[in-house]
Amino acid sequence: MDELSRIPAQQQQWPGTEAELEPKPDHGERSWTPRGRLTGKRALITGGDSGIGRAVAIVFAREGADVAIGSLPEEEEDARHTAEIVTDLGQRCVALAGDLREEAACARLADAAVDALGGLDVLVCNAGFQMAYDEIEEFPAQQLQRTFATNVFSTFWLVQRLARELEHGGSIIVTTSIQAYAPSTHLLDYAATKAALNNLTVNLAADLGERGIRVNAVAPGPIWTPLIPSTMSAEKVESFGADTPLGRAGHPVEVAAAFVFLASDEASYVSGTVLGVTGGKPVF
Repeated sequence: MDELSRIPAQQQQWPGTEAELEPKPDHGERSWTPRGRLTGKRALITGGDSGIGRAVAIVFAREGADVAIGSLPEEEEDARHTAEIVTDLGQRCVALAGDLREEAACARLADAAVDALGGLDVLVCNAGFQMAYDEIEEFPAQQLQRTFATNVFSTFWLVQRLARELEHGGSIIVTTSIQAYAPSTHLLDYAATKAALNNLTVNLAADLGERGIRVNAVAPGPIWTPLIPSTMSAEKVESFGADTPLGRAGHPVEVAAAFVFLASDEASYVSGTVLGVTGGKPVF
């Protein structure tokens, strides 16, 4: 997987697409070895069309789970391709489009996923928005609202809507980031949302534990997804991940492994934890 130590300069229009990424990331389509760790489970994965979300959907399916994936309407092509991969693996998959910046949209997504899958065992709050600016004066006010609504508010609303459904054995997994611990100045608002999500994860674990719900987070480091060339300059893309101790960006499947563990019964006594998958960058 070390080909990601040599990412060429490139850019895409937001929100980006998997088809234009070079080199191609690994989502576990062929590299993942299934062990039946999620057999019979049903999962909703937001931002499941591409990147980390696509990898989570694919490896969950390869481990025996049925999945619903949420995505923006603009990401329909990637969402359709992810759904095709999952169904080709013999698992159910429903692709649900919507903009999670509104509470009503979160409610519709949650209800549609439960209806389509006949219930829910795992909620993966992975949808995220970022856009880089070099100077604080450049950050638009509407971007702050969008970043917090997408990353933080939607997580709260989805958990609120689905908590009763997830009682007595359910699992919630939130995608945070190394940015919560080592923030980059060009991602001021994004980094702040990820720190907020770390706090929310721990607080939700304390609140929902007595109802039999485990709540954990995965904090990825630099992972090669469409979000990167669609929100960063070509110069930053070219050096993406080179500053990690492992010297490269990560593939989405390398992060998805952490989600599988936290969703599985192997993690039955794990809650309130933030698991770093960072290429060696410290998470504390």
